[in-house]
Amino acid sequence: MLALLIAGFLAAAVPSPLDIARDQQDRATLEKLANEYSAAAAKAPNDAAAQYQAALASSYQAEVALEVRDKKQAEQVAERGVKLAERAVALKPDVAEYYRILGTLCGQVASGNVLTGLSYGKRAQEAINKAVDKDPKSPAVYVARGVGNYYLPAALGGGIPLAITDFRKAIQLDAKNAEAYLWLGLSLRKQNQNPEAREAFGKALELNPNRIWVKQQLDKTPAK
Repeated sequence: MLALLIAGFLAAAVPSPLDIARDQQDRATLEKLANEYSAAAAKAPNDAAAQYQAALASSYQAEVALEVRDKKQAEQVAERGVKLAERAVALKPDVAEYYRILGTLCGQVASGNVLTGLSYGKRAQEAINKAVDKDPKSPAVYVARGVGNYYLPAALGGGIPLAITDFRKAIQLDAKNAEAYLWLGLSLRKQNQNPEAREAFGKALELNPNRIWVKQQLDKTPAK
């Protein structure tokens, strides 16, 4: 039993090929993986896990496209991912993670195109709220909701203070969540709390030293 537990821990600690490519902003590898997962999903249309994996790959691809300010590609790959995530949700409507990835992808489409921002933004909120309802103890869903609140103006029900609350909730649930610290840093910087933002970025790097985008954000954040 102990050997199984140790093996499980080691497996969980090893980043996936998708994580590695995302962390290194390796767009070529992300595109290759996304195409492979999409092809596998097309061959297994009734396999929710296959649809989800392909949707996750599309989300990572869109995420890096947004990081390097390629909004056109972000919109295109996120729209492909939305269809895959919708299929996963339709096949297994009780899985919170499927709603989370659907909401994330809708938000990425909205980020890539202002014209579709309102409709996709609303869909993103609805999906993330369902994810929270279905699994209120998932750190990932609070990070996703926080990212939505980060981009959504306060006048429309979002805002930085709400985002910070979500990221701190995610950290409370999982103190080793590098993504939560990354987005907490971005939010604190928006509020001109640069020392605190740098501390959050530093923690994110401590937890995931390979994430290029975190290094870039830390470098551009003033010490005071």
